Amino acid sequence: MMIVRVFSFLILLMFCTSCENFPFSKKQQKPVLDTIINFNEVDFSPSFKICDSIIEKEAKSDCFRATIHQKIGEELQKQVFTIQDSIDEIVNVSLIIDSKGKIQFEKMDASEIIKNQLPKLDSVISASIQKIPAIYPAIKRGIPVTTKYTLPIRIQLKE
Repeated sequence: MMIVRVFSFLILLMFCTSCENFPFSKKQQKPVLDTIINFNEVDFSPSFKICDSIIEKEAKSDCFRATIHQKIGEELQKQVFTIQDSIDEIVNVSLIIDSKGKIQFEKMDASEIIKNQLPKLDSVISASIQKIPAIYPAIKRGIPVTTKYTLPIRIQLKE
């Protein structure tokens, strides 16, 4: 009778313990991720060769913006535009820089005044973009990635 009581006690003890410690548990633990990836930002923005020596992220990004503005501005100043009224507006040019560093003109957002007085401005900007020197692509987690860049360009023309 004593053996039955001990055996019953052991069985009761087994039923009262948690099943998490047994290997036949259906519940599998998933690894906890300690990193949150922000896909809206890159680790290093696209850059030109002249910006390579800059280490700080913000300064490198500023160098890229200044250089791309300068290169497109130089090309636009070579163009001769005929207008009816003075223009002083900002157009937004969307560019795509792929993971190989190739830059492409996507679209231009401009007012109706710009579109009417300078109907070929988007093709001139597109041609200017094709003349930009090699660009190093943006880097995310050590991998070159495609990025979209919006470039505001001020169009200031007088009659």
